[in-house]
Amino acid sequence: MNSLWMGLVCVLLLLLLIASGVQLSFSFILSGFVISYFIIGFNSTISLIGQSAYHSVATPTWTAIPLFTLMGAFAAYGGYAYKAYNGVYAVTSKVKGSLAIATCFGCAFFGLLSGSSLAATGIFGKMVFPEMQRYGYDKKLSAACIASAGTFASMIPPSMLMIIYAMFTQQSVGRLFAAGVIPGILTSVAYVLYILWTVNKHPDRAPKTSDMIFNSEQKRKALLGTWPVILIGFIVLGGIYSGLFTPTEAGGIGAVVTLLFAFFQGSIRKVNVVMKGMQESAGTTSMLLIVNICALFYSRVLGLTRLPSAMSLYLTSLDIPRIFILIGVLLIMFILGMIMVPVGIYALTLPIIFPLIVSLGYDPIWFGVMCLKMTEIGAVTPPVGLNVYTMKAVLPSKYELSIQDIFSGVWPFVVCDCFVLVLLLICPQMATWLPNLLFG
Repeated sequence: MNSLWMGLVCVLLLLLLIASGVQLSFSFILSGFVISYFIIGFNSTISLIGQSAYHSVATPTWTAIPLFTLMGAFAAYGGYAYKAYNGVYAVTSKVKGSLAIATCFGCAFFGLLSGSSLAATGIFGKMVFPEMQRYGYDKKLSAACIASAGTFASMIPPSMLMIIYAMFTQQSVGRLFAAGVIPGILTSVAYVLYILWTVNKHPDRAPKTSDMIFNSEQKRKALLGTWPVILIGFIVLGGIYSGLFTPTEAGGIGAVVTLLFAFFQGSIRKVNVVMKGMQESAGTTSMLLIVNICALFYSRVLGLTRLPSAMSLYLTSLDIPRIFILIGVLLIMFILGMIMVPVGIYALTLPIIFPLIVSLGYDPIWFGVMCLKMTEIGAVTPPVGLNVYTMKAVLPSKYELSIQDIFSGVWPFVVCDCFVLVLLLICPQMATWLPNLLFG
């Protein structure tokens, strides 16, 4: 069989295994193993798996993931999500829909420390949703707002998905971090504008204009309470952008500083809390590592079939505007985002489409932001909207809110994401201006 046909069979086999309910890592390794066996034989296939495992661990970029994950765990146990939320809420408390607005900006704020959209959704779901129900907010709006705003941690640096994208494409983590700042802020502003519009058009969705009155002293205390979040974010990102230390070093320093601040403020004083944070970090890292090893092996098998390069040559030879090819790629990622987790999407698509995107003249850093935007949308769209399932998991049963209710509530926020996506298409400088300013 022609090697290109073997590549197509490899992709179809992977999709068939995933559709059959086979676990993602096993789907990658099994489909890759079968095709690799027919191309290079059993012994060479085993050697290729070993090389993939080694390079997954040996990549310096990979070591940043457990460190940033640990920083996010310490930030969660240190109560920094509440500090970020309370500081924003103190400023917006007199605005109609203030709890939802504070959730949007609070999630963006907490994204400076978290890096995980699932963690942000889980924490804010437990903390904010009961409060919103106490003041009579619409349940669908509340849950959808939290699930959608949780995705900001994917875009606001430091982001785990940016690091994974960098590993697959050999791009600069620092430049990717910088590229996500403006789109992340713009998305949070778009969410807030939608909330203001909907609560004014439908007053019953946010019945009270002032949920809590903050006097000047309370506002000052609430805003001052955010200083650890601001300072940690400044140390981590400022160190990366200034060239003082690498992203991996930034993750280690951020984890230590977060733990020290939480210790001196009294929120983390027990060894078992520290151990629990480390165990969570180890568990998350192990899961990502296994998926990454299998995905890297799969992408190398695709490379053996020459399918990615053949598709790139064919598509670039077509006499059509490059924008149509880009839109087609984004639509594919959007569809995959509904049925696959982001790491799987990157492993399946980037080996094929990244050389094509670069050959068409698109900026790889800008395209990374576009990929993250598509995974943000995929995190809240059915059937595999992980943020929606996380939101449902943390809700007490007394609220009687179904998965379908949350999915139906997130679509206006998806429209906001698509609006930002169009702005990024029209004006790529929104993503490239800051990294070019900082790194040249």
